[in-house]
Amino acid sequence: MTLKIIELEKNDEICKISVEGEMDINTYKKVKDKLNAIIDEGSIDIELDFKNLSYIDSTGIGVLIGILKKLKKNEQSLVIKNARDNIKRLFSITGLDKIFILQ
Repeated sequence: MTLKIIELEKNDEICKISVEGEMDINTYKKVKDKLNAIIDEGSIDIELDFKNLSYIDSTGIGVLIGILKKLKKNEQSLVIKNARDNIKRLFSITGLDKIFILQ
């Protein structure tokens, strides 16, 4: 399955992105490159809409952890919205629901 990244909105404070498909070892680089480019452009918060993300593996989780660390250095945040139950469960089981903002 493929992965689509759609920039929904961007201003001086936040960049909202929809991530669709599967984020795994075959597609993680696309997400990593996009999010790092946003961070490199300037200090803004990032909001990821996972409504249409059907699957994420440990590689995808690793990317999110790396991005979160980078954002926290700049006192910015990463918010994950609309995650499906299987993805919320993964975050809960791994304890990542304690470090990520899930809405």
